[in-house]
Amino acid sequence: MSIPYGLLADVWYISAALFAVLLLTIAASSAPWHQLRESSRLHLYLGTCVLLMPLWLIKTAILPGLEYHFVGATLLTLMFGWRLALAGMTVLIGSAVVNGNLDWPSYALNLLVMGAVPITVSHAMLYATERWLPANFFIYIFVVAYTGAALAVGCAVLCAVTVLWMGGIYTFAQLGDKLFPLVVLLMVPEAFVTGMLITLMVVFYPGWVGTFDDQRYLRRR
Repeated sequence: MSIPYGLLADVWYISAALFAVLLLTIAASSAPWHQLRESSRLHLYLGTCVLLMPLWLIKTAILPGLEYHFVGATLLTLMFGWRLALAGMTVLIGSAVVNGNLDWPSYALNLLVMGAVPITVSHAMLYATERWLPANFFIYIFVVAYTGAALAVGCAVLCAVTVLWMGGIYTFAQLGDKLFPLVVLLMVPEAFVTGMLITLMVVFYPGWVGTFDDQRYLRRR
């Protein structure tokens, strides 16, 4: 959910920028950058970010000043972990700014809404699954990948809606009539694309998905 500059008061964008700097500092200081020292892994990381960029150009306007497009946060999280996923989202959102789809002042706010929120949900889904559910290949695919992607984008939508409501841009009635019925429909394509790509990778190139452990999900019982 892209929120352009000028739609909200400046205090929203300034507060988002301060929080984003703090979050990126924490992520950068503990990110497994050593993984990217391998040329194959670095090429995979950069290639994934580049391939996601065109998907951000396919968008639809739900309400004036509020657009939806494929996010890809769950895909990055499952492939590289939450810290590198957040770094990847900074690149994706930066590319959206460069090509004119977003303004620089709205960069941090959109990073939090479209990056931090879905990445947090995806990471939480992975953690909860590993902690409380059996180590099963199909659980990873359908719960972590498909369901996780759907919930991640759903939470991003609800976060954007909450910001717009609290900022006084739309009333709860306006959002309920026009947006809430579409939340499920917005979750479906994100879940389908993410789930399909993760399934193909864990079948043919399991090493590409950093959070997929062969010993855990494919060991003989």
